[in-house]
Amino acid sequence: MRPLLCCLGLAVLLGPCLACPSACSCSTKKNGRLLAECAYKELQEVPEGLSSNVTILTLSANRIGWLRQGSFTEVPEVQSLWLGYNQIGVVEPGAFALLVHLKNLDLSHNKIADFPWQDLHNLSGLQILKMNNNRLAGLPRDAFRSLKDLRSLWLNDNELTTLAEGTFDNLPSLSQLQIFNNPFNCSCKVFWLKKWTEKTSVSITKGGSTLCVAPSKLKGRAVTDIPDHHCVAPSVQLTYLSNLDNTVMYDGLTLTLHCSVAGSPPPEIRWKIQTSGRHVEISGPNVARDGNVKQSQERFLVFKNGTMAIPNFSKEDEGIYTCLAVNDVGTRDVSVNVALAGSENPAEDLLRDDPQASHLGGRSCYKGDEMDPASAGEKLVIVYHMPRESKSRAGGAVPQVHPGTLLLALGIMLCC
Repeated sequence: MRPLLCCLGLAVLLGPCLACPSACSCSTKKNGRLLAECAYKELQEVPEGLSSNVTILTLSANRIGWLRQGSFTEVPEVQSLWLGYNQIGVVEPGAFALLVHLKNLDLSHNKIADFPWQDLHNLSGLQILKMNNNRLAGLPRDAFRSLKDLRSLWLNDNELTTLAEGTFDNLPSLSQLQIFNNPFNCSCKVFWLKKWTEKTSVSITKGGSTLCVAPSKLKGRAVTDIPDHHCVAPSVQLTYLSNLDNTVMYDGLTLTLHCSVAGSPPPEIRWKIQTSGRHVEISGPNVARDGNVKQSQERFLVFKNGTMAIPNFSKEDEGIYTCLAVNDVGTRDVSVNVALAGSENPAEDLLRDDPQASHLGGRSCYKGDEMDPASAGEKLVIVYHMPRESKSRAGGAVPQVHPGTLLLALGIMLCC
């Protein structure tokens, strides 16, 4: 009995080391790693019965079409996983998430269009990732953010039309990148890729085959050869306009700011308004050609030419007004801090309410003044002078102001 128990005990100890599905052949390498060779077996799914200490699993050239969440729970120690030349079209979230020891992952030559990129966040030791010859049409910007040890990345022969700026920024160990034979749309959204390839030490295999499919004027041209003048980051300039002379459109005091932008492609203009009582974001004009205004934003009138007007400007409208210029190359913005003064000396009011305003200097800005590029990064403070006699009316409420009483003080214009 005792010899039988010993044999059973030994079988229990050795069992995990020797377990091997019938379709596979298993062996121990010289370095002690356990190899499970299951290639070319017409398998339609990951086989069951693998040893928990398998470190190399080869499943290439089978007929596997679906990777389930628990497909690899039996091999938590696997370091190299070869799944190329299958028919994988579905990868469930969590399929790879627990394989924290994985160093090599080959998913090439499959039918993968959607991939659970969050699974890669746990694979910090991954060194080689092959996803070439699939049907990937896009990648999230942070898809590879955790792969600090990744050396080789294969994305060629997919359906990628663009790549988000910064896709490869968090890959300090990357030395080889393959992205050729993708139908890139060479809009300015991929212009960053050209600039990145000019600076990086990463070897981009067959860079000449990384060609543009669109737009038509760049078709057949290498992504790395997009002309610089084709894509120019936006610039933005803010100008103050008062409702003097023929510019009066509304009764009372109207604050009018004009945002001029430049860049290629032409930037969109967006506004952000931050007052004590509200935060408003306006993307594009809200005043139609017929003069109608979107009901939800009728307090701030934004026109197609980049002008914003606030009729009957009052203390409630004091705050920071920001104009943003946005195109495919980047974003630029410039802000002004608008306040109403309550005495004949607006400078005194401003310094009392905002001690930092003393750093702005004493130069005044008037109707049509433009921003000074040398002042970039500072804020313009516009102070409207309210006469003493007007201030005392209606219990201190701000009345309609005749345009002739308007004074602009402590102004520093800026642009970006």
